[in-house]
Amino acid sequence: MKNIILASANLHKIEEIRQMLPDGFTLQSAADIGFIDDVEETGKTFEANAELKARALFEFANEPALADDSGLEVKTLNGQPGVRSARFAGEPVNHEKNVELLLSKLEGNADRSARFVTVLCLITQDKTFFFEGEVKGVIGTEIKGKGGFGYDPVFIPEGHTRTFAEMSAEEKNSMSHRRNALNKLLDFLTYI
Repeated sequence: MKNIILASANLHKIEEIRQMLPDGFTLQSAADIGFIDDVEETGKTFEANAELKARALFEFANEPALADDSGLEVKTLNGQPGVRSARFAGEPVNHEKNVELLLSKLEGNADRSARFVTVLCLITQDKTFFFEGEVKGVIGTEIKGKGGFGYDPVFIPEGHTRTFAEMSAEEKNSMSHRRNALNKLLDFLTYI
């Protein structure tokens, strides 16, 4: 399985995963194969949402399909924004408003610990597999950096002083939650 079809319309996410794949693997987006349905993320967990998207793509393509669901969990906010990360500030998705809302909810809070989580779901002809990755860190007090997307301008990974948005794509991709989940998937793919 050297060609992977990803159930995502998020161009940032697609490009990020493409950059992380080793030589010999290719990534097609759902749109590349003509799948343009917007799968509603009604699940209450990252696993459920990833499976909803992968299942819809698998049924369309009748080929192994991969989907991810990712989000930010902030300890003092009881895991929010969680599965609602992209729509934290409501519809339509607006990354700037999400970050502003997060910073306002954390104002004056000493505990700013958080983690980014990614769950990848791979559906093949006969099985469903999940691969989870995380990166722990803290939420900064202000927006810093121009790179990345989503909450990257306020997320400082553990052991670092810069936000993901202040790092190069290569630096972020070497340690991100998506990288950690993708490494597990790639390890798995070498054995099937």
